Amino acid sequence: MDNLNLMTLQKGQTMVNDAAMDAFAAGFRGNLLTSKDTDYNEARAIWNAMIDRRPGLIARCAGAADVVRAVRFARDNNLLVSVRGGGHGIAGNAVCEGGVVIDLSPMKSVRVDPEIRRARIEPGATLGDIDKETLAFGLVLPTGINSTTGIAGLTLGGGFGWLTRKFGLTLDNLVSVDVVTADGELVKASETERPDLFWALRGGGGNFGVVTSFEFQLNPLHSEVLAGLVVHPFADAEKVLQEYRQALDEAPDELTCWVVMRQAPPLPFLPAEWHGKEIVVLAMCYCGDIAAGQKATARLRAIGKPIADVVGPVPFTGWQQAFDPLLTPGARNYWKSQDFVSLSDAAIDVLLNAVGKLPGPECEIFIGHVGGAAGRIPTEATAFPQRSSHFVMNVHARWRETGMDARCIGWARELFEATKPHAVGTAYINFMPEDETDRVEMAYGANYARLAEIKLRYDPNNLFRMNQNVKPMAVRAA
Repeated sequence: MDNLNLMTLQKGQTMVNDAAMDAFAAGFRGNLLTSKDTDYNEARAIWNAMIDRRPGLIARCAGAADVVRAVRFARDNNLLVSVRGGGHGIAGNAVCEGGVVIDLSPMKSVRVDPEIRRARIEPGATLGDIDKETLAFGLVLPTGINSTTGIAGLTLGGGFGWLTRKFGLTLDNLVSVDVVTADGELVKASETERPDLFWALRGGGGNFGVVTSFEFQLNPLHSEVLAGLVVHPFADAEKVLQEYRQALDEAPDELTCWVVMRQAPPLPFLPAEWHGKEIVVLAMCYCGDIAAGQKATARLRAIGKPIADVVGPVPFTGWQQAFDPLLTPGARNYWKSQDFVSLSDAAIDVLLNAVGKLPGPECEIFIGHVGGAAGRIPTEATAFPQRSSHFVMNVHARWRETGMDARCIGWARELFEATKPHAVGTAYINFMPEDETDRVEMAYGANYARLAEIKLRYDPNNLFRMNQNVKPMAVRAA
């Protein structure tokens, strides 16, 4: 804190004077970090190691009052603002260069009311934090597949994973939010209070304010699910994907099965001779009665001659952490994504060709299986537009050395272009990298115009622009 009056925040030639800095610090309950603090480098680091930005100030908020103060400080001094929840976003928008990071990671409270099956969750909580609290009461919130992901960015962009087909997207389970708008006011948004803002927050990302509290409806879930991996040789990939596609036509909402294509990591259940070789993995989860799950997964598990089948009853909290070792912080990551209504033979050919060109041992392609309950909500009901897509492709380039940047990014971009003829044109904004700003309008499709109108009302000066940015609708001449 003593270092605060020694730093300068700049926008062009404008400096924030010491008096303004001191006044801000005096009423701030959390911690304020600058480059002179020992925790600064750790605080500015995020999951994607490609992002290396140096903010002028990191405001680690202790509560909603701190968020209000930080937003007003940034607005009054015309400073660049970024908002950090879990810091897991691929685009790296949680950290800005030279401006103010409003860091919500200390705000981790998860409060469950089992009688009404609701949870009040602060924006710094991770999916793992939430699962531990809700499942203690036999309840669950459908979220993503990596327990270290933050709830805030996941929800505001959509949120899909193993339970989406049964219980909808994360944002479909959102009841209300407390949000600090660009004018520095803390307001509530729900279906009945500021419904336009609530509509925009369900899929519109961080464009409309800083959420300080989420209220979710929870769903009943047994502590165990039927889940695991079935691993196939890549030589059988075409047949596996074609039969996978057919099997899912009859899948109940309780069943979700994703495809992962990559080089085999040294998993203990895989024979050593397969380590480092290309494989096709069917990752499945049935979130209902175990006996019914055995029947529902039988067709998928009967495909081909797998190298390994490790599907069985497991605690859901454990299954939610199964992919964490492959998604640890510190690696360089670049993603490209497409939405598909179906996996055509032509699309499968493109995907298999790309797997034959994997640029590194951590690079992969995964196909998320969605639809179900999430697909039965009208496109116009929320800002999230991808209700008709049955599959979401993520081209996940992941590597360690900077010398591999061009090769890995080039591979992802090449596959993205090759899959365009088979995709529907929308995109999951949480999978979009920072260089896809020109794709935002297409990603939202028919919902973009309404988002731009709401943006004009709540953030006309685009204070919240470190995101997949929706620009305020241009004011029409009278």
